[in-house]
Amino acid sequence: MKKFKTNIKCDACVAKVTPYLNESAGNGNWQVNLADPQKTLTIEGDVASEKIQDALQKAGYKADQV
Repeated sequence: MKKFKTNIKCDACVAKVTPYLNESAGNGNWQVNLADPQKTLTIEGDVASEKIQDALQKAGYKADQV
């Protein structure tokens, strides 16, 4: 499992990144905690951190692994 601090702010942002994260991490293998001040993205499984960061960047967001 990997965790990332993101700049995803709301449900609309989550909807925007969904196709990118589904493609890179797999549908159902990720989740964003919008209640957390760091807007933590949790990835299940063995996916390269760079792949997740690239996917978010394509959607217009950023992620820093924590």
